[in-house]
Amino acid sequence: MTLKKMDAHEPSSTALSDHDKADDAQTLSISVVVPVRNEAKFIRRTLTQLATQRYDSERFEIIVVDGQSTDDTRTIVAEFVERYDNVHLLSNSRQLSSAARNVGIRHARGDAVVVVDGHCEIEDDRFLSKLAMAFSVSGADCLGRPQPLDLSDAGTLQRAIAAARSSWLGHHPDSFIYSSQQGFVPAGSVAVAYRRSVFEKVGYFDENFDACEDFELNHRLDRAGLRCYFTPEIAVHYFPRGNLHGLFRQMVRYGRGRIRLLRKHPDTFAIRTLLPAVFLAGGVLGLLVCWLWAPLAAVYVGALATYLAAVLTVSIMIGIRHRDLWLFPWLPVVFLTVHVAAGMGLLIEALWPLRRRKGNGRDGATSGSIACGGPGRHDNRLHSGNTRRVRDGNDS
Repeated sequence: MTLKKMDAHEPSSTALSDHDKADDAQTLSISVVVPVRNEAKFIRRTLTQLATQRYDSERFEIIVVDGQSTDDTRTIVAEFVERYDNVHLLSNSRQLSSAARNVGIRHARGDAVVVVDGHCEIEDDRFLSKLAMAFSVSGADCLGRPQPLDLSDAGTLQRAIAAARSSWLGHHPDSFIYSSQQGFVPAGSVAVAYRRSVFEKVGYFDENFDACEDFELNHRLDRAGLRCYFTPEIAVHYFPRGNLHGLFRQMVRYGRGRIRLLRKHPDTFAIRTLLPAVFLAGGVLGLLVCWLWAPLAAVYVGALATYLAAVLTVSIMIGIRHRDLWLFPWLPVVFLTVHVAAGMGLLIEALWPLRRRKGNGRDGATSGSIACGGPGRHDNRLHSGNTRRVRDGNDS
């Protein structure tokens, strides 16, 4: 695999001639980092779609970083390691997605690194080619993409979750993850592919985060003045949560991550981010206040009625737009789950912050916690040393 490291002092956003752009798109080497933990249900399909990309196999590598899975994830990945020379399996002892990403990045040898989760669908076999071309034509430091939800085998509840999450009432209003317009945007919640020089400029993922770690890194990119190009050409599809319990846990994590982000970067403060917490606190404390002072009951009931009217109106509009009225009974429940869970996460983290081990660098990554290994064959041009020994993350 002919992979070279980018010059950290070379500005990646320099304008390129048409000839240089075409040449860069053909020669860009790409490291695909896949953080996983207990993804046996989806990982085979995801790896098959990655390993069979119509891109020179010597120009890309797939680095799967496993967080001590207790299902068959490692066994399935090991099959791909044996079959493909450019697939590698490493271990993530901390189990956090942020730590897994850092393990993969530190062992990556590509000019660019793209993070692909183990539970997504990559339908386009020219995904990597389009990613390389997007870097070439834009000259951007990182690339962003939309993240539509895969509904091919979804039940009614999953379709309702997907529809709700893609509506203005179901996700953060500043997010571009459901956009279809390409162009330069804040890295924020959309950047997933990075030139190697980015990590040398702003650091790695902060391992004090187990949610919003991507937003936190991307916020540092924006503050550093690096450019993000958003393109639907590199979209991947995610599988929606299959039940309300899974959705609830996901949104609690997101809420907690938002408060951690606010603590580290006060400039990310926005009233709309805290609205779920205001909604939940108001709903609970409002009952107590109304009991203590009856005249406020009318205000409380009016506020609840306004919220319910908004949820019901949006639910009806979604059902009509999707021509699927079976969604309507589920949508109000899904919206309530999203708002209550996000609010709970915000309040819990604000009142009882979850303490994690402090990092060593400006990125918060705990490099000593990164242990890598696995049964994969490591190309000497990627990793030096014995091909099957356990390696410490500090030697990369």
